[in-house]
Amino acid sequence: AMRMLLADQGQSWKEEVVSTDTWLQSQLKSTCLYGQLPKFQDGDLTLYQSNAILRHLGRSLGLYGKDQREAALVDVVNDGVEDLRCKYITLIYTKYDAGKDDYVKALPGHLKPFETLLSQNQGGKSFIVGDQISFADYNLLDLLRIHRILAPGCLDAFPLLSAYVERLSARPKIKAFLASPDHVNRPVNGNGKQ
Repeated sequence: AMRMLLADQGQSWKEEVVSTDTWLQSQLKSTCLYGQLPKFQDGDLTLYQSNAILRHLGRSLGLYGKDQREAALVDVVNDGVEDLRCKYITLIYTKYDAGKDDYVKALPGHLKPFETLLSQNQGGKSFIVGDQISFADYNLLDLLRIHRILAPGCLDAFPLLSAYVERLSARPKIKAFLASPDHVNRPVNGNGKQ
């Protein structure tokens, strides 16, 4: 989501990819606040935690709603995205073989709130909150795209979500990012399961 956001907003960034071997064999882990990545450097500000980074980018780039009400709704969406992402991560890294079928069966119940939120905002023809893109849109788009890899038909019962993914994925800078070798050649998950 961070890379997509930065690309769509025309921001340049320098990325240092850390291999599993490097992570396990170096002192890098001990230098990270929570012993994990990502680590994001913005001038003299060092941030950890994906959502802290997304929120920082949202505030810095005007992607956090147009007022406090919208900012609160953006937080609601993003926290919902992260709730589902946590379930996804648990599946991918701890119970993929035994749990995939049950996860996919339960997925419509987890996707429905996002369809509802879209329907309540300009009939689903715009963004998840308000009339301008927010950091939560990038996070939701990322989550929906990885779920379509896990379960290709998972959005079939959700016409607004399906159209949303297509509409946002077609934004010129997002489309270019998604077609880039850096994105195409990046594994979806570190363990190869998807």
